[in-house]
Amino acid sequence: MAKDTYDLTQGDILRKLLIVAFPIMGTQLMQMTYNLTDMFWLGRTENSVTAVAASGLAGMFMWLGAALLMIGRMGAEIGTSQNLGRGDIGTAREYAENSVRLALGLGIAYGLILIVFAEQIISLLQAREPAVLASASGYLRIVALGIPLTYMSASITGSFNGAGNSRLTFFANSIGLVVNMILDPLMILKFGWGVQGAAVATVIAQGVVFGLFVWFAKRHPNRPFSQFHLFGRVDWEKVRRILKWSVPIAVESAAFTALAMVVTGMVSAWYGETAVAVQRVGSQIESLSWLIGGGFASAITAFVGQNYGARQWARIRRGYRISLAVLLGWEVFVTVVLVLGGRFLFSLFLSDPPEILDMGATYLRILAISQVFMALEGACSGVFRGMGETLPPSICSIASNLLRPLFCWTLGRWLGLNGLWLGITFTAMFRGTTMFIWYTLYERRIPVENEARVVST
Repeated sequence: MAKDTYDLTQGDILRKLLIVAFPIMGTQLMQMTYNLTDMFWLGRTENSVTAVAASGLAGMFMWLGAALLMIGRMGAEIGTSQNLGRGDIGTAREYAENSVRLALGLGIAYGLILIVFAEQIISLLQAREPAVLASASGYLRIVALGIPLTYMSASITGSFNGAGNSRLTFFANSIGLVVNMILDPLMILKFGWGVQGAAVATVIAQGVVFGLFVWFAKRHPNRPFSQFHLFGRVDWEKVRRILKWSVPIAVESAAFTALAMVVTGMVSAWYGETAVAVQRVGSQIESLSWLIGGGFASAITAFVGQNYGARQWARIRRGYRISLAVLLGWEVFVTVVLVLGGRFLFSLFLSDPPEILDMGATYLRILAISQVFMALEGACSGVFRGMGETLPPSICSIASNLLRPLFCWTLGRWLGLNGLWLGITFTAMFRGTTMFIWYTLYERRIPVENEARVVST
């Protein structure tokens, strides 16, 4: 494919956005399918509710670890896109390499914490059933082994996305998904390893994906850089810049997950493992919305990053409006699916006891209320991050998430379990609204006229 295909500073805006967005969204769907595959087979074990609840509790800490994962990924994505937009390939490569090295150190540190303190960490979520606590701790220790590889893969993903070539990341994750889908039924059911079998399958699949990423970065004809070194001297000046960009995003992600864990603790303590399983399955079904939205937001970040480096201000404005329209259309579709098809989707994963279907369908209908607001969040956060302004979306997200436990506790005491779900929905609506208002005000500061493109020599 021609190199100008990945140059996002010229050509039809919607076409360029979709070229980058479709593979990223496909990759996000792969991640969702990883989780749904685990739940599908765990839901067919003898103690299915316990197994799904255990994987859900352990999964919260993998979700929490995504905060550290975002440091390397966003550093590579922003650093690569902005410097390629300026025509400075050497500096773009240095940001990509240093992001991977930083990700490796963070992945080793977080993985060790999960391995050593698994029981204590799981107990923070108020797990009362001994079987759930034991299964979740075992699952967490195993998946922690693959965290360094996952973090490095995410950083390499960021460099490919920033360069406008997200197809290779989709291909690598597709192979990983196939491996996971083959291993899951074998290890969960045939070998009888249950939750631990799901964890082993996940780690093996992550190792395959990482191996493919390394090969792509070093050998593939469409790699962003002719040379790429995973290991080497760390450029601390670039690391400081990476941290300046990505720490607000990491704090945002950590706050979102930590406060969601507080809500999960409420659900577990007040309503037990059945409600935890409903939340686990329901959130994975709803991820059809925010994973796709997040994938498109990553494409916006790459698009805006390259055009920011090239000082193509009019193109940034136009790209934002096109992106917002696309995301709004998607979220309207998801809303209809959750309202009309939520019960059927939930039945694919859990149907025993029978009342769990009613709980799941109600949960998804309540979450459907907030879906359109996620379009506002995705479009605005993508533009902010592409310009290196990562603080505004993080502030909006953290503020809304700080309100979440309060809303959930208050509404939960008043309306019961459905009140907890409403607390989640209302704070998501608040997050999207505040981000849209902030960006609308900020856009007035963006120049109207383009500047001459600067290309290094």
